[in-house]
Amino acid sequence: QVQLAESGGGLVQPGESLRLSCGASGRILSMYAMGWYRQAPGNQRELVARIISGGSTTYTDSVKGRFTISRDNAKNMVFLQMNNLKPEDTAVYYCKAEDGPVLIRKTYWGQGTQVTVSS
Repeated sequence: QVQLAESGGGLVQPGESLRLSCGASGRILSMYAMGWYRQAPGNQRELVARIISGGSTTYTDSVKGRFTISRDNAKNMVFLQMNNLKPEDTAVYYCKAEDGPVLIRKTYWGQGTQVTVSS
């Protein structure tokens, strides 16, 4: 089993920044991908950003140019630097990890951290 622990959420004003962190621990085989998803009230959970072990990244269109995902492979950590935050970024942000070789890969989720952008 793999456990994920997120931190860094909070309440900020529009235009401000936050940095989310997520660390994985437990029986990690080979962490393939880590990423951030978010879910606002009444909405489905959606991908925000994802990074695979080789460094390739994916972002949802609404955060391109404002958010940056990075990863420390040695520490099995992933970070999300969020700049120029907007009210529509308000959501619970979840860390996701995809661990193991492709044939036995498992997905794990963190418990979520609240991000609120409001004036």
